[in-house]
Order: sequence, then C-alpha cells, then structure tokens
Amino acid sequence: MPNENFNDLAAFTVVAQERSFTRAAAKLGISQSTLSLTIRALEERLGFRLLARTTRSVAPTEAGGRLLQIVAPNFAEIEAEIAALNAIREKPAGTVRITAGEHAAVSVLQPALKRFLPDYPDIQVEIIVDYALTDIVAEGFDAGVRMGEQVAKDMVAVRIGPELRMALVASPAYFEQFSPPSTPQELAAHNCINSRLPTYGGLFPWGLEKDGREVKVRGEGQLIFNSLSLRLNSALDGLGIAYMLEDYVMPYIADGRLVRVLEDWCPYFPGYHLYYPSRRHSSSALALLADVLRYRGS
Repeated sequence: MPNENFNDLAAFTVVAQERSFTRAAAKLGISQSTLSLTIRALEERLGFRLLARTTRSVAPTEAGGRLLQIVAPNFAEIEAEIAALNAIREKPAGTVRITAGEHAAVSVLQPALKRFLPDYPDIQVEIIVDYALTDIVAEGFDAGVRMGEQVAKDMVAVRIGPELRMALVASPAYFEQFSPPSTPQELAAHNCINSRLPTYGGLFPWGLEKDGREVKVRGEGQLIFNSLSLRLNSALDGLGIAYMLEDYVMPYIADGRLVRVLEDWCPYFPGYHLYYPSRRHSSSALALLADVLRYRGS
C-alpha cells in the first residue's frame, strides 16, 4: 500500500475505536462527509468492507477488526513517541559532544557552561580537547570549535568569540641573558619554545605580519609541546620565547613575569567559531548552547 494511505488507516482506526463517525470527525478535526469519503476510498482500494454501518451504530467487520488489531498499537506507539519528542523539545535533554582546542575549551566553552548548565539539568556536555581538525561527523561529535579560517565551507558556523591575537613572550630572566629580538629574523638566534600539532604535522609556524608583509617563522629550540600550560610554564621558567595567544598571557605581562616582544608584528585574526553540519539535524540542546555561546560583541 502506498505511503500516502497511512492517513486513511489512521482515520479508520479512530472511527473503529470511537464507533462513531461524528465523534471521530470531531477528534480528527474534519467534516463527517470528508471522513466518510476517506473510509469508502480506503475500502475500495483494499477490496473489502472495514466497517458495518447502520443508522445507529458503526462497528468493525471481521476484516476491519483484524486490521484494527494490527494498526492500532502501532499508531498508539507513534503517538507516544511524538509526545515524548515534544516533551524533549519543551524540556531539552541529552548529550552534546564537542571537540575543541585547549584554549577554546578553557576561555570560551567553560565560562559559557557555567551560565548554561544550571538552567538545563537534563543536558550533558562532553568536551574532548583535540588539536587536530577532527571530522566531527565521522567521529560522532555534535559540533566542533575552531578558528574562523579553519571551518569548512559546508558547515554551519556560529561566531563565539572576539578576534584573537598572538604574543611573543619570554621571562625577564631570559632577556637578561639574550637581547630581545627587534625583527622576526632575529628569532633564529633565540631558544624558541615550539608546539607540534596534528593539523600541521611539523612544528607549528609562527605567523607574523606587519605593513602587509607576512613572515612564517620556524624557530629552533630545545622544547616542543602540544600543551598551552607547558609552553607557558617554560616561558615563565626562562627557557625561551613562546608564541602564545595574547589573552592567555596578558595577566603575566601585566604583572611583569613575562616580557612581550615584536608586538607590532602580531595582527588580529578571526576568532573561534562553533561549527556543525546542518541546522536541520542539530538537537534542541545544541541549538540552545550555540545561542548562549554566540558572540554578541564586547
């Protein structure tokens, strides 16, 4: 039977259960004449009578009774599931899995969750810190967080933070031993604290720019990390110059524990975006979280 006849089966189920065209029509929100035509058309397609009608009553025939036993439980289950889905929509629940880098997780996601989670006790958020450009669909994530220029064009992207900027920093003790660099080329003479990220394969290049001139620095050094905190602590310990996100090191610059160099070579660039495959397939929990995260300016 074609799929379009399921509505007719649903109409038959209501009439058979109500034993009345009048009550069934009222329940379905259609006229009695329309309902009668629907049932008659269904009977003609099936080739047998489903309802025995008299001036006083309506009752299923033997064939109608057998059909009712089959379809009624299924329609009841469908209605129960729809009701459950509506309840979820009205009271969002479920797990939202997000992949993000360490800085984004700490600086953007964590403060938002402090505001978000108390209002939605049935929502669970799982954040996996990962520096690779993870395929969120293949890996079963609902969303990811990356820099704006790293988000694929076929993804829905929601800006969740301001523009960012890098900073080149080292401790005062380090610069007591080595003169601060005045140009990017002079970084070659310094102990650079590097990072290796899966996205880039090799060492993460230090992108510097001034007056339209771009320079990619791949400094040499004794230390390579894939951790923000280890790079920061190494810079604080006087072990070299680190290339760090500005907001992460500003407190240490402000209190004098770190010294900044080549500031005029560090431009702003697009900040973090939450991205996911399609608005049609996003859960209500993810939609709510995305709205809380949405960047609305300073």
